[in-house]
Amino acid sequence: MVMQRHHLTRAGIALALCLHHLVSAIEVPLDLPQPPTITKQSVKDYIVDPRDNIFIECEAKGNPVPTFSWTRNGKFFNVAKDPKVSMRRRSGTLVIDFHSGGRPEDYEGEYQCFARNDYGTALSSKIHLQVSKSPLWPKEKVDVIEVDEGAPLSLQCNPPPGLPSPVIFWMSSSMEPIHQDKRVSQGQNGDLYFSNVMLQDAQTDYSCNARFHFTHTIQQKNPYTLKVKTTRGITETTPSFMYPYGTSSSQMVLRGVDLLLECIASGVPAPDIMWYKKGGELPAGKTKLENFNKALRISNVSEEDSGEYFCLASNKMGSIRHTISVRVKAAPYWLDEPQNLILAPGEDGRLVCRANGNPKPAIQWLVNGEPIEASPPNPSREVAGDTIVFRDTQIGSSAVYQCNASNEHGYLLANAFVSVLDVPPRILAPRNQLIRVIQNNRTRLDCPFFGSPIPTLRWFKNGQGNTLDGGNYKAHENGSLEMNMARKEDQGIYTCVATNILGKAEAQVRLEVKDPTRIVRGPEDQVVKRGSMPRLHCRIKHDPTLKLTVTWLKDDAPLYMGNRMKKEDDGLTIYGVAEKDQGDYTCVASTELDKDSAKAYLTVLERPDRPRDLELTDLAERSVRLTWIPGDDNNSPITDYIVQFEEDRFQPGMWHNHSRYPGSVNSAVLSLSPYVNYQFRVIAVNDVGSSLPSVPSERYQTNGARPEINPTGVQGAGTQKNNMEITWTPLNATQAYGPNLRYIVRWRRRDPRGSWYNETVKAPRHVVWNTPIYVPYEIKVQAENDFGRAPEPDTVIGYSGEDYPKAAPTDVRIRVLNSTAIALTWTRVHLDTIQGQLKEYRAYFWRDSSLLKNLWVSKKRQYVSFPGDRNRGIVSRLFPYSNYKLEMVVTNGRGDGPRSEVKEFPTPEGVPSSPRYLRIRQPNLESINLEWDHPEHPNGVLTGYNLRYQAFNGTKTGRTLVENFSPNQTRFTLQRTDPISRYRFFLRARTQVGEGEAIVEESPALLNEAYTKNHVDIATQGWFIGLMCAIALLVLILLIVCFIKRSRGGKYPVRDNKDEHLNPEDKNVEDGSFDYRYAPVGMSTPATTSPPSAPLPAITDLTALPLHITAAPRCHAASSITPPTFLLLPPALGKSSTEGNAPWKSNRAARMLPRSPPFPVSAWKDQSRRRAGALASATQDTAAGQPR
Repeated sequence: MVMQRHHLTRAGIALALCLHHLVSAIEVPLDLPQPPTITKQSVKDYIVDPRDNIFIECEAKGNPVPTFSWTRNGKFFNVAKDPKVSMRRRSGTLVIDFHSGGRPEDYEGEYQCFARNDYGTALSSKIHLQVSKSPLWPKEKVDVIEVDEGAPLSLQCNPPPGLPSPVIFWMSSSMEPIHQDKRVSQGQNGDLYFSNVMLQDAQTDYSCNARFHFTHTIQQKNPYTLKVKTTRGITETTPSFMYPYGTSSSQMVLRGVDLLLECIASGVPAPDIMWYKKGGELPAGKTKLENFNKALRISNVSEEDSGEYFCLASNKMGSIRHTISVRVKAAPYWLDEPQNLILAPGEDGRLVCRANGNPKPAIQWLVNGEPIEASPPNPSREVAGDTIVFRDTQIGSSAVYQCNASNEHGYLLANAFVSVLDVPPRILAPRNQLIRVIQNNRTRLDCPFFGSPIPTLRWFKNGQGNTLDGGNYKAHENGSLEMNMARKEDQGIYTCVATNILGKAEAQVRLEVKDPTRIVRGPEDQVVKRGSMPRLHCRIKHDPTLKLTVTWLKDDAPLYMGNRMKKEDDGLTIYGVAEKDQGDYTCVASTELDKDSAKAYLTVLERPDRPRDLELTDLAERSVRLTWIPGDDNNSPITDYIVQFEEDRFQPGMWHNHSRYPGSVNSAVLSLSPYVNYQFRVIAVNDVGSSLPSVPSERYQTNGARPEINPTGVQGAGTQKNNMEITWTPLNATQAYGPNLRYIVRWRRRDPRGSWYNETVKAPRHVVWNTPIYVPYEIKVQAENDFGRAPEPDTVIGYSGEDYPKAAPTDVRIRVLNSTAIALTWTRVHLDTIQGQLKEYRAYFWRDSSLLKNLWVSKKRQYVSFPGDRNRGIVSRLFPYSNYKLEMVVTNGRGDGPRSEVKEFPTPEGVPSSPRYLRIRQPNLESINLEWDHPEHPNGVLTGYNLRYQAFNGTKTGRTLVENFSPNQTRFTLQRTDPISRYRFFLRARTQVGEGEAIVEESPALLNEAYTKNHVDIATQGWFIGLMCAIALLVLILLIVCFIKRSRGGKYPVRDNKDEHLNPEDKNVEDGSFDYRYAPVGMSTPATTSPPSAPLPAITDLTALPLHITAAPRCHAASSITPPTFLLLPPALGKSSTEGNAPWKSNRAARMLPRSPPFPVSAWKDQSRRRAGALASATQDTAAGQPR
């Protein structure tokens, strides 16, 4: 597996950035009195853009808040007097605004910022302000430069002095860059050097361009034009230095900057440059060769880099060297920079200011911005060169001291205050910090503190008395506790205690050590085919208490998760991978503390790109060379090239394969046929598939010729009894060889004395009529075009058409072999009667009847073929104990001949088939009932049944028991001896010949029924189950509707009193409709039900009355004891008094149901009969107009 792994801990990064601050000076909290401290200032050499406002930065902190003032060129700068100058609020930053006009050059000079408060004055460095300049190129006339070919040349640039210096580059006047190499190159001074001039150098002009940084402008010098004078030959010359001149030179460089040494030499041929240092090697890790080895760059120069360097210029004519003496000087740099000093009353201390440089810098002390010599005398202070010693300091001695270290190359200025305070210890960090770190990583517990005198800080773990310092722990002066390697046992609560003579303060830090995040199985480099589904693994192990985030990168950029990308917990799956999916895939597993990554490269194999730029060369009569440029193989090497051709005469637009070549070639000589207008294309093939065809080549026409081959596949056969059809495979476009392709067909009877007949046709078919039946013919087919005929063709034998055979096989004899097969013999027919080619003899047979009475049989005719000229065969797969009939025919290519005499034969008895089914029932745990049916094919007279069975329980089986039954018995009851075991049954029918095939079944595990596969159980049929489910669903819906309607009280009002008026909204009064009430049998009606107070109409036949159902039926719930039976009353009973002066409505009559508790169904039937009689009587009375 090729996998790149990267592990990074965020805590480790933070620790590395902070290690250099571990021993920094202790900060004074801003709520305590302190002198000013400069926190931000502009650079010493400050170049500004003249188009913008000028900002000179100066910020400081202190308590009280400092005030600011400035000097310019050593004098006080009155900000208030100049309206263009202002100072930012609570800051010393100067703002010079030119929006209303003014010249930035008027403000150039040296500025210095002073920050003051009650305890001292701090100074900024001296800021040298300069305005950027981009002067114009001086006008000059540049003459044409004439130079001999092979001579050296330098074109001077001499750019105008800008601030900062411009960037120089050479171009032509048409803005084309000048090509540079070891012969032609630009020097560090901007000049363009030619080691030797060549004729081609005159093809362009040369213009020096200067790009200025701030204005972003490019100024172009007038171009140089070269005129190269040629000679008969260029004289080769030894190298000579063009820069620097002579054999030696010197160079001074300041410590810390880059040193650039340059050697440019002339010569023919152009010389090579090599660099050496006298007395040693070139500085390791700091050197870099530039400008075609003509320049040597040494970065971050130190005193050790002083010495003599030499460059060696050499060509085949000789060599020369130049020595450069390098001297390293140094502007001042700090050895000990003075730090703020915090003292308690009565304490001693010192400020140290040590600097180095070349030459040695001078040290000057200032106090509050004034030379210390001019300050008021202080008996507790003593200056000793680069050190100031303080003894027995007292409150009020606070001040800011400046140390200035300077030499001829520059200066350093540092501020350090002395603050005399009397402060008890305090912890500056938040209380109860939580630090989480990854196991085995370095970590740091911070406990910033302050106090005066400076407190002593100690660390303790889990309240233990031992101070933590040494071993895995390192305590720093600023209060930090560093651990080289955090282990699980380092978890706990750490306490830092700061103590001085005024008291103590403490704070706690809780450390948790977490397991690192690791990718235990990362993605692997894969090579996949386009359209496949690669999976990139990324299985991660991490600390469960940290939130894990898994991201995927492609080519170091976030991966877009489209619908083809599926990100999973342990990997990434790409569906239908495409070419754009190729690249680097990186799995990044990260928590808030660390992260791990693993990378793999996915290579996608695709079909190759199509070949291009087809070219035909070496044109000949029968060949041509085809050349092509291969397309991209798309990461899968091209294995083959397929050359195809198309011609526009016979099959225009149809492409054919011509030849195939290895993938290592891109040119091939193609063999051509005459009279073809060729066009070619090429297809590239690799392991993934074939490319698209190339763009077709130009066409190439070959000359015609006579055919060289004749048609193949010539044959003659009759389609009717009096003809012969001659067919052949025609020549294709590359075989025709000329125009007007035709075929000369010749034939004669197979008789040397016969005469030949011929016919010329263009179609690949010719029919000869009026031929004798099945006679052999000699046939020839020859190709011909306008250029001539093909060679003499071969002779092929064909036959005229066949007729049906005239005779049938005779003397057919049958011998019974067994109950299912017979042997046949017959006398063959004479060959003259076949009238064609003998194909086979056929025996047609059918089952006429069974020897068993009342058994229906199929009389379907079947046949058995006996190919060739033979006189015996076997007919098998007959049914036993049956009567069969048989007849025979002979067959040729035309069909069957006449049938022979029908023969009859019986088949003997055989063994029966298995019983149709075997049904097993278990009515209880003591017995098993078996029932079966007779075999579908008895194949003889049944003599009985044989039943074998055995008990089994898991893998254990009992002994086999046998029962024999008569042929008419189809039932058997088995008394179980073991209620736990199951039984396996084998049932066979038998005849006199023997037992037939067994049907095998097992008793079910539960008390249910089992059937054989031949038996259909209605309870298991899908349609029956669906019907039962539909009925149950309808009943459930009906019950739900009934309960809803009952709870809502229905749609229509019900009057318990005949004098009660109907609601005007009751439209049933008008249309005569009413609500049906359903009363379940055995259920009492609601207590509000009252008997009708009006006579009932006479009913003669309840079943003949029409039923009217409204849209809102009303129901009574069924009893849980008696199934509900519903009574529907006809609408005739619900007529209003308009038909019989009956004021009651049928909904009241429908409520005349028993109120008593549920009673037997028989009683309900008696009561129903009585009510029906009452209803009929009421109906008759109403019809007669007599109310009851």
